[in-house]
Amino acid sequence: MAAMLATDPSRSFTVTELANQLGHSGGAVGNALETLVARGQADRIGTQPRTYRATATTTAAAAHRAATTPPSQGSTTPNSAPPTTAKPYATPPPGRSVPITRPNGQRYHPRALANLPDVEALRRLRDANVPVLLYGPPGTGKTSLIEAAFGDLITVAGDGDTTVGDLIGEYTQNASGGYEFIHGPLVTAMQEGRALLLDDATLISPKVLAALYPAMDGRRQIQVKAHKGETITAADGFYVIAGHNPGVHGAILTEALASRFSVQIQVGSDYDLAAALKINGTAVRIARNIATRQQTGEVGWAPQLRELIAFQKIADVLGTEAAFANLVGIAPVEDRDTIAEIVTKATGKPVTALTLGRQL
Repeated sequence: MAAMLATDPSRSFTVTELANQLGHSGGAVGNALETLVARGQADRIGTQPRTYRATATTTAAAAHRAATTPPSQGSTTPNSAPPTTAKPYATPPPGRSVPITRPNGQRYHPRALANLPDVEALRRLRDANVPVLLYGPPGTGKTSLIEAAFGDLITVAGDGDTTVGDLIGEYTQNASGGYEFIHGPLVTAMQEGRALLLDDATLISPKVLAALYPAMDGRRQIQVKAHKGETITAADGFYVIAGHNPGVHGAILTEALASRFSVQIQVGSDYDLAAALKINGTAVRIARNIATRQQTGEVGWAPQLRELIAFQKIADVLGTEAAFANLVGIAPVEDRDTIAEIVTKATGKPVTALTLGRQL
């Protein structure tokens, strides 16, 4: 893949274009390109469609790959290119992984998972078609990780009102006053071989999720009864991944749903990363302290990375006193007194929830 990009460093290539040239599926090519992006050996230029361009290190990466790939059987060329069936994840990326830019422009810093950068581990699981469920409190970075791992991601924000039509599609009135069937995100992901994220999957009704299951098992098909009973078969690269927030009211991980996800990964906040991001050191220490007390059952809530990032933004705009007061104020009512006590002790001055003062 690096060699293809290096043929014209000034040009942007689409996934479809490269897939056609190499004879691979779009999903496999997209995964390989995202791996190069994670290693700093390619840049993702656009998202609709996804386009990629070589970086200053792409040519060297292609040369290294060619030099270290053993010749295929019967070949007499010492540095022959890898066969087209080679997996894009032959070896883990060397050295420390570089931050990955998400679609919203924010940077994701990979974490360790099974002795690999987490984004690489998820991509390997996708290649093997092993569905993954990420679970943990809101704000720990589950969605950020998935967005960083899969540049072709389609997201369904699940809740109690999500319907089968929201997943598969439904009839919608068009400009001429008639009705046409618009395929939903599940069908789109299947047809285009893309990754599908069910965010807050455990808030979706089990009856609705049942429509998804045939696409995840050996059949890799669903029947759209609302649209002439058409059968949709998943293209190569189609993949389902889900997020689950155990502490959220109404979130129920049913046995049927859990059994569909062979790998289940707990995600907690990386407080070391918070420190590395130059977030106020006292705030990070407070968050660690509260998280420890949460584990012992003393409190039910602890600030996650999302809250700490917000803390620093508030501190930069309104000052640290206001940021600490807000930290107390966003805690659940049942934990607020304990959180206020912890923050007061750490800062050396009384801290209460952020409130309006007298008229100026």
